[in-house]
Amino acid sequence: MVQHPIPIHIIVGTRPEAIKMAPVIQKFRASALFDTRVILTGQHREMVDQVMDLFELSADRDLAIMQPNQTLTDITCRSLQGLGDLFQEMQPKMVLVQGDTTTAFAAALAAFYQQIPVGHVEAGLRTDNLYNPYPEEANRRLISQLTLLHFAPTSLSVEHLQRSGVPGTIHQTGNTVIDALLAVAKRQPECSVPGLDWSQYRTILATVHRRENWGEPLLDIAEGFLRVLERFPDTALLLPLHRNPTVREPLKAKLGDHPRVFLTEPLDYAELVGAIQRCYLLMTDSGGLQEEAPSLGKPVLVLRETTERPEAVMAGTAKLIGTDPDKMLSFAGDLLGNTSAYDAMAKAVNPFGDGQASDRILQIVTDYFKQ
Repeated sequence: MVQHPIPIHIIVGTRPEAIKMAPVIQKFRASALFDTRVILTGQHREMVDQVMDLFELSADRDLAIMQPNQTLTDITCRSLQGLGDLFQEMQPKMVLVQGDTTTAFAAALAAFYQQIPVGHVEAGLRTDNLYNPYPEEANRRLISQLTLLHFAPTSLSVEHLQRSGVPGTIHQTGNTVIDALLAVAKRQPECSVPGLDWSQYRTILATVHRRENWGEPLLDIAEGFLRVLERFPDTALLLPLHRNPTVREPLKAKLGDHPRVFLTEPLDYAELVGAIQRCYLLMTDSGGLQEEAPSLGKPVLVLRETTERPEAVMAGTAKLIGTDPDKMLSFAGDLLGNTSAYDAMAKAVNPFGDGQASDRILQIVTDYFKQ
């Protein structure tokens, strides 16, 4: 006999986790079978709050671990201790984590230490390069070894997990980010940027933040943007700046004076969706945008040497171009100057899901507890 309700903890630390877990939280909280508690670690602060407000969600506990200049060790230790104490106090029957963040790894480890089953949303992504992306590739591999229910977004991620011989069961669900994206896109959200007339320019939406692009690659990326703007005077660049000074200061120094560069604070998720809907193409090192943009018909040029989402490249919705300024100009120039090349990417089918991943995850967890 199943006991009602079953306590489930859903852990969120960063904005991408909040976005991808929001539809999962909504589904679990709507189910009478589960007593669903949302736990924030505070790895990101304001950006997570924005997402929670957008989806009308509240947290049950907030560890508030964020400190200035925190290291990966700091995040791991504070999250592990805080979550360990919380799990000991509240005794969840399952812990759900998402993706490849340090929060997700610490949560999986804390749950494992207390023999609590782990469900891993967006399981099975791999680049096969332990240090690229860093630390995400290691985090997701470690989480896979501690997981009972693997929620893999694509058939390729299923294959990765099968080859790894991971414990537990593997389920292909689609990616929950598509659930979140489609829900917000229906609202036709605004994205008003002072000085930017969306109808005047073909706007390139760009985001840069990954650790492997810090330093010289970041300067190369900025130079690449400048070359694209010089070649195509009908283009503008919208670049929401990451809050980390290591990222934002070099970009401001290199790009801040250009009349067609619009540097903003991080967009909230609704504004970001509005920007994707209005932009011409994306140039990014973000993982999530590789998944989201194809659903809205926008080509993505990936500013990285590797990607854990090769499905987008294989489907033709994204191209992996690295950070060399000449390559950036060449690939962006092809899309800006060749309508056929643009249409081929814009009309490709998104391989990441149909907007029903959260329903599948809820059903899989329900079936697990009814066994």
